[in-house]
Amino acid sequence: MLEAELLSSEPMQPTLMRVHKARHETSDTFTLELEPPNSSVFEFQPGQFNMIGILGIGEVPISISGDPDHPELLVHTTREVGAVTSALKRAHSGDWVTVRGPFGNSWPMEKAEGRDVILINGGIGLAPLRPVIYKIVNHRARYGRFAVLYGARTPGDILYERELTKWRSHFDLDIELTVDHGQNDWRGNVGVVTGLISRLSIDPANTLAMVCGPEIMMRFTVKALEAQGLSRDLMFLSMERNMKCGIGLCGHCQIQGHILCQSGPVYPYSVVAPFLEVKEL
Repeated sequence: MLEAELLSSEPMQPTLMRVHKARHETSDTFTLELEPPNSSVFEFQPGQFNMIGILGIGEVPISISGDPDHPELLVHTTREVGAVTSALKRAHSGDWVTVRGPFGNSWPMEKAEGRDVILINGGIGLAPLRPVIYKIVNHRARYGRFAVLYGARTPGDILYERELTKWRSHFDLDIELTVDHGQNDWRGNVGVVTGLISRLSIDPANTLAMVCGPEIMMRFTVKALEAQGLSRDLMFLSMERNMKCGIGLCGHCQIQGHILCQSGPVYPYSVVAPFLEVKEL
């Protein structure tokens, strides 16, 4: 698959982008819509990430969570977890942020064509897979049956509620939600997201799965998918961890010979299985 060109010819040179819109998704999660400079567009592949920063504070890697068919706005959803993301959360319309990218490989959209597709997400893991949902919805005839299984801690932690409601109204999409802890007004599923897998009717020879979420959730998810007969070569995981520079110079994301920001962050399970099983590696 062709990868998007870097916004700048120099990968360490950031580009200033103006915040078009900022909104809070949950108590600690927010979305920034950024305007590429000079009315240009920002082309990317689902699964790629950018280094997003605030001048004088720093930058962090964040997956792109917008619609790849509408590159006039660059969209990122992330959680407040440190100084940089705290500063980004305080950004308002008209403020400036720095952008480097796009970096990394992508979800296997071409390999998924003609197959049934299952997306399994936990928490903020829905954000890196949101471009996949857009892509399949926008080009529905290219793909077979399509299911999205999404788990959050509580109903208040569910991302993109309005869009999920819209997608659930499509007769040819199967969107299932679950929460770890329900509340009095919650009428949906309660339990871990892996519990939803057994409810699907899966043709293992013709099904491709994409998984993103906490590592413990991904470990149990791939085991549940293997129990359904899926090949390790047809399960793809996003291994976003410890990335710092985006171009493989710093070595923070090197794991057993893999530099995640270069050869990843998306890998088939057959590749990452040996070290995914090692906790806190």
